[in-house]
Amino acid sequence: MGTCNSSFELDSLDSYLAAETLAAERPIGAQILDDVAAFLSRFVAYPSEAARNAHTLWIAHAHAMDAWESTPRIAFLSPEPGSGKTRALEITELLVPNAVEAVNVTPAYLFRKVGDVEMQPTILFDEIDTVFGPKAKDNEEIRGLLNAGHRRGAVAGRCVVKGKTVTTEEIPAYCAVALAGLGDLPDTILTRSICIRMRRRSPEEVVEPYRRRVHEDDGHAIRDRLANWIAGITPNLADAWPTMPEGIQDRDADVWEPLLAIADAAGGEWPSVARCNAVTLVTDAKVATPSLGIKLLTDLKKIFEGYQQLPTDTILERLNNMVESPWGDLKGRPLDSRGLARRLGKYHVKPKLIRIGEYVSRGYTAADLHDPWKRYVGVPTIEAVTSVTALQGELS
Repeated sequence: MGTCNSSFELDSLDSYLAAETLAAERPIGAQILDDVAAFLSRFVAYPSEAARNAHTLWIAHAHAMDAWESTPRIAFLSPEPGSGKTRALEITELLVPNAVEAVNVTPAYLFRKVGDVEMQPTILFDEIDTVFGPKAKDNEEIRGLLNAGHRRGAVAGRCVVKGKTVTTEEIPAYCAVALAGLGDLPDTILTRSICIRMRRRSPEEVVEPYRRRVHEDDGHAIRDRLANWIAGITPNLADAWPTMPEGIQDRDADVWEPLLAIADAAGGEWPSVARCNAVTLVTDAKVATPSLGIKLLTDLKKIFEGYQQLPTDTILERLNNMVESPWGDLKGRPLDSRGLARRLGKYHVKPKLIRIGEYVSRGYTAADLHDPWKRYVGVPTIEAVTSVTALQGELS
């Protein structure tokens, strides 16, 4: 018995020393990001680990705004209330610099806050659906600020009336912005955002009840450690050119560049994990929120499988019968030939006279659609075989 106890004690001591050695060898930046991620996970049920890691890196990037050419927005969106969006902003508020909670704010208030270059606020905008929803015209100034402010040096121009004199004023618009709301956002915002699709917690997903007065000190302690670390590496971040994973390019690269720079500076497994997360979230975003134009091209690619040409009537019938697509009910009406021609005209695809056996009609060809498919959907799967007989049977 004594031998067993001694062995157990030695094993326990070895494990403890190994853990201590590992902690001592772990880069300080990686440890701080680990602590941020752990704190977030206590209160927020994320849809994926990739979402939590992206949120962690976004919070860190907000402490180094002087280092970036552009700042990504982070958007917590859900189809239903009670999905953790506001809670995500509440926890973010404890961890970012100079947080400004924006709910039902006036444009003048927001402009003055963002324009305070010494303060460098982090805007936390809840209920963003009220800005981009049915009453969007009442919020054009805020929309303009959110659209412009992702790029360093961006300004919001305004006219100021003083008595009978009208002068112009340019207010700095560059700042970090986190958004939360129901539904979706305009493409101009989504394409500049890391989109986190929140959902209601299942019974198996347990989080800690959040009380600001209880958890504020813990959050601020992590925030201060994060800020001190970032302050020491900001010059290096400004000169960083992080390698993008395959498939992350153009605007997606602009969005992820600051986050990958932070991950590289942190070290540990963060550089590789962040790149994997980037590919995951970018891919999910493209699948989840295609424009109607992309959706139309994708559905046409399915319809044209095995055909080189199809009449417009046949195309419309098949589109409008796609249960999971919107073509049967576009603002109360099904897609018609005029609407189809107008939407495809944006991709330089026009209807033409086609002949299928004895049947002559206006329609479209796979050859004309090949280029937009290649550019916007991917490599087409259209085969060189035309199912003329099958189609003639459908038309007769």
